[in-house]
Amino acid sequence: MARNFRELRARMSADAKASSEAEHRSLLDEMSLHELRKARELTQTKIAGDLHMGQGDISKLERRTDMYVSTLASYLQAIGADLEIRAVFPDGRAVRIKQFSE
Repeated sequence: MARNFRELRARMSADAKASSEAEHRSLLDEMSLHELRKARELTQTKIAGDLHMGQGDISKLERRTDMYVSTLASYLQAIGADLEIRAVFPDGRAVRIKQFSE
Protein backbone atom coordinates (compact mmCIF):
# COMPACT_ATOMS: atom_id res chain seq x y z
CA MET A 1 0.00 0.00 0.00
CA ALA A 2 1.37 3.42 -0.98
CA ARG A 3 2.01 5.89 1.83
CA ASN A 4 1.90 9.64 1.84
CA PHE A 5 5.40 11.15 2.01
CA ARG A 6 4.35 13.67 4.68
CA GLU A 7 3.13 10.81 6.83
CA LEU A 8 6.42 8.95 6.49
CA ARG A 9 8.44 12.11 7.12
CA ALA A 10 6.45 12.86 10.28
CA ARG A 11 7.51 9.47 11.68
CA MET A 12 11.22 10.05 11.02
CA SER A 13 13.53 10.71 13.94
CA ALA A 14 15.15 14.15 14.27
CA ASP A 15 18.52 12.64 13.27
CA ALA A 16 17.01 11.02 10.17
CA LYS A 17 15.33 14.30 9.18
CA ALA A 18 18.60 16.21 9.61
CA SER A 19 20.47 13.62 7.57
CA SER A 20 17.83 13.78 4.85
CA GLU A 21 18.02 17.60 4.73
CA ALA A 22 21.83 17.50 4.51
CA GLU A 23 21.67 15.02 1.63
CA HIS A 24 19.08 17.19 -0.13
CA ARG A 25 21.30 20.30 0.18
CA SER A 26 24.28 18.30 -1.09
CA LEU A 27 22.37 17.17 -4.16
CA LEU A 28 21.33 20.74 -4.95
CA ASP A 29 24.91 22.01 -4.55
CA GLU A 30 26.33 19.63 -7.15
CA MET A 31 24.72 18.84 -10.52
CA SER A 32 25.74 17.82 -14.01
CA LEU A 33 24.89 20.18 -16.89
CA HIS A 34 22.00 17.90 -17.85
CA GLU A 35 20.61 17.93 -14.29
CA LEU A 36 21.05 21.70 -14.04
CA ARG A 37 19.19 22.29 -17.32
CA LYS A 38 16.34 20.03 -16.22
CA ALA A 39 16.15 21.72 -12.81
CA ARG A 40 15.69 25.02 -14.67
CA GLU A 41 12.90 23.34 -16.69
CA LEU A 42 14.61 23.99 -20.03
CA THR A 43 14.83 21.71 -23.05
CA GLN A 44 17.86 20.89 -25.15
CA THR A 45 15.96 22.34 -28.13
CA LYS A 46 15.52 25.70 -26.35
CA ILE A 47 19.21 25.85 -25.42
CA ALA A 48 20.19 24.81 -28.95
CA GLY A 49 18.17 27.70 -30.39
CA ASP A 50 19.77 30.20 -28.03
CA LEU A 51 23.27 28.96 -28.93
CA HIS A 52 22.55 28.52 -32.66
CA MET A 53 23.36 24.81 -32.47
CA GLY A 54 21.47 21.59 -33.11
CA GLN A 55 19.73 19.72 -30.30
CA GLY A 56 22.11 16.80 -30.81
CA ASP A 57 25.07 19.13 -30.26
CA ILE A 58 23.62 20.16 -26.90
CA SER A 59 23.19 16.50 -25.96
CA LYS A 60 26.87 15.87 -26.77
CA LEU A 61 27.97 19.00 -24.89
CA GLU A 62 26.09 17.90 -21.77
CA ARG A 63 27.95 14.58 -21.78
CA ARG A 64 31.44 16.04 -22.28
CA THR A 65 33.92 15.90 -19.45
CA ASP A 66 36.32 18.35 -21.09
CA MET A 67 35.46 21.56 -22.95
CA TYR A 68 36.58 25.13 -23.50
CA VAL A 69 35.79 27.57 -20.71
CA SER A 70 34.05 29.78 -23.30
CA THR A 71 31.78 26.89 -24.36
CA LEU A 72 30.79 26.21 -20.77
CA ALA A 73 30.22 29.92 -20.13
CA SER A 74 27.97 30.20 -23.21
CA TYR A 75 25.94 27.15 -22.19
CA LEU A 76 25.48 28.50 -18.66
CA GLN A 77 24.44 31.93 -19.96
CA ALA A 78 21.81 30.20 -22.12
CA ILE A 79 20.27 28.67 -18.98
CA GLY A 80 20.47 31.96 -17.08
CA ALA A 81 23.67 31.53 -15.08
CA ASP A 82 27.15 33.04 -15.05
CA LEU A 83 30.31 30.96 -14.82
CA GLU A 84 32.59 31.63 -11.88
CA ILE A 85 35.93 29.84 -11.52
CA ARG A 86 37.53 29.64 -8.09
CA ALA A 87 40.72 28.14 -6.73
CA VAL A 88 40.02 26.45 -3.39
CA PHE A 89 42.98 25.81 -1.10
CA PRO A 90 43.34 23.14 1.60
CA ASP A 91 42.95 25.77 4.34
CA GLY A 92 39.48 26.60 2.97
CA ARG A 93 40.47 29.88 1.34
CA ALA A 94 38.88 30.42 -2.06
CA VAL A 95 40.10 32.88 -4.69
CA ARG A 96 37.97 33.87 -7.67
CA ILE A 97 39.94 33.59 -10.92
CA LYS A 98 39.11 36.69 -12.98
CA GLN A 99 41.15 35.81 -16.08
CA PHE A 100 38.09 34.19 -17.71
CA SER A 101 35.62 36.99 -16.91
CA GLU A 102 34.38 39.26 -19.64
